[in-house]
Amino acid sequence: MTNNPNKKNLDGYVTLIAVVVLVLLNVVLLAGKMPTYYTGILRFMGINIILAVSLNLINGITGQFSLGHAGFMAVGAYVSALVSIHLGWPLVFALLAGAVAASLLGILIGLPTLRLRGDYLAIATLGLGEIIRVVILNLDITKGARGLGGIPRTTTVYLVELFAIITILFTVNLMRSTHGRALLSIREDEIAAEAMGINTTFYKVFAFSAGAFFAGIAGGLFAHSMGYIAPANFEFMRSIEILVMVVLGGLGSITGSVIATVVLTILPEALRGFAQYRMVLYSAMLIAIMLFRPSGLMGTRELDVRQVLGIFKTGGEKDAS
Repeated sequence: MTNNPNKKNLDGYVTLIAVVVLVLLNVVLLAGKMPTYYTGILRFMGINIILAVSLNLINGITGQFSLGHAGFMAVGAYVSALVSIHLGWPLVFALLAGAVAASLLGILIGLPTLRLRGDYLAIATLGLGEIIRVVILNLDITKGARGLGGIPRTTTVYLVELFAIITILFTVNLMRSTHGRALLSIREDEIAAEAMGINTTFYKVFAFSAGAFFAGIAGGLFAHSMGYIAPANFEFMRSIEILVMVVLGGLGSITGSVIATVVLTILPEALRGFAQYRMVLYSAMLIAIMLFRPSGLMGTRELDVRQVLGIFKTGGEKDAS
């Protein structure tokens, strides 16, 4: 009986999904007994996971260098907040409204800009992210620089982790599909992908809009967690923070994005006792990691629990022999 290599690879991804879901669910179960400070960190961690995985879909899986992810987060945050305040929509519907608005904006932005490549695309997305922030800064309905308050604080750690799991499952399943293979082919060699008949513009815009959709979800969760948002929450450095999580975890690795996000969310809080030296130590640790692991913590690999636990199958075969 022949072994199917695709099934073996799929088993690794299924294992990844199972581990991530179990870990997040255990965290959620423990969160009910945690102080507010720790549940706040867990909420922020889940939001960052959504942002990092969705940006990895654009930067790591499709190979398009985007620096405007905070702009889509801002659109999702403001649209969902305004819908909640003025229309009284339930949180889930408000989140979807913000996500759809961010996704549509991603399509409108993606059609002209994704014809660019490399550094030119990075500069274009950086400029577009800043344009979104400046527009929000000058609108009356968003209250400009004063910020938008009175947002219902209805985000719970349970809902955040649920959307984090949905984001991971969507991205992993997309990677295993025909469309995911098209995205990966664009990352490896866009000219060759075009020569093979792949509509590269369509797939790049698709990845851009899907990433923007989940960034909008994250923005809505952030707005309904804080109760107050301002344009300063979505500046250029916010996009850089998300990009650091993706690069540190490994471009193209969903597992890496999750691990790096957990580390980079907890690390500043763990170093809080060092007062003014906290950010210096934080930066030094990042530099050390990138010096010793320039491809990121996971590179392009995904976690297979059988390898982590020593491959039980090998042990069983030895016993049988």
